Amino acid sequence: MAGLVDRCHSKFGVSGAGSGPEHGRRRAIRSVSLYQWIVGMEECMAQPLRIERDDTGPAGAVVTIYLDDAATPVTVLNRDMIARLDASLDVIGKEISGLVLATSDSRVFVAGADLGEINDLSDGDLDDYLAEGQRVFGRIAALPCCTVAAINGAALGGGLELALHCDVLLGLEPHNPDKPYPIGLPEASLGLCPGWGGTNTLPARIDSAKAIKATATGTTFSVTEALELGLVERLYATREELLSAARERARNANPDGGAEPGSPRNITDSAVASRVTAALAHVESELPDTDAAIAVVSCIRAGLSGGWRAALESERRELIKLRKTPTARERISAFFARTSKT
Repeated sequence: MAGLVDRCHSKFGVSGAGSGPEHGRRRAIRSVSLYQWIVGMEECMAQPLRIERDDTGPAGAVVTIYLDDAATPVTVLNRDMIARLDASLDVIGKEISGLVLATSDSRVFVAGADLGEINDLSDGDLDDYLAEGQRVFGRIAALPCCTVAAINGAALGGGLELALHCDVLLGLEPHNPDKPYPIGLPEASLGLCPGWGGTNTLPARIDSAKAIKATATGTTFSVTEALELGLVERLYATREELLSAARERARNANPDGGAEPGSPRNITDSAVASRVTAALAHVESELPDTDAAIAVVSCIRAGLSGGWRAALESERRELIKLRKTPTARERISAFFARTSKT
């Protein structure tokens, strides 16, 4: 119960808000929108995801959080899933020796953000939704231990962005080598752009020019291509081998985050920025003249000039604008029409 109360206080700023608890509560209620209040209450009551602890090593427990949602066919990063991940991070704390993110689905790691929420929310509420995802993902990057994404299937959009907040990405060999599962940021193919840091994290992990082109066009990679590019460190034959290797890697490796506190590896790091700047100058003229591609470039420039937080703010701002364009409306409608038939 104490953990629940602490979570609710932190969501609404009750602690330290004014000279007394009643003053703090009144101030909190006035300072949040209805959407923030609803989301905050859901987060307060959110049930943690399934968690496994491996205490076999000498340095402490390696924790595996399973991003499973019985309410949906595949895991989608809707606000409920984000709240449950947040609650799970509350439960495990920081006194662990490693963290693994995994799913039980045989085909999909995480399918991405909730396109319904992106399509339907008001501008202010969409900004809140994206900002909350950024905050929770940042908690993973801020952990003092090594974090590993055990990717067992398709990792798309927000699913890859979540994985890119981990230090290491490991993968499962495709069940059918002729049809390897996809990994990437397909948002631009819907007329959108990433909203959880992808424009600034992917170019820091692989060849920057290829990352920029792929993000600006919404092109994904096969898992075998991701391995060749160095995005995924290694593939394993079975799910059991993948999870075992992920836990061992989390236990023994050092964290490898970004230069800014609480940030993942990204293009704002001085060792990467010059490479990304050169790559952007080289490929920009080859990018399509679309609203999505222009937004991706704008977000990259925001990160290079203003840092990680500026990049995140730019992504939220650009995504909110893009979802109203005729291209995005047409493609999102076509996506919903197509998926409703399956």
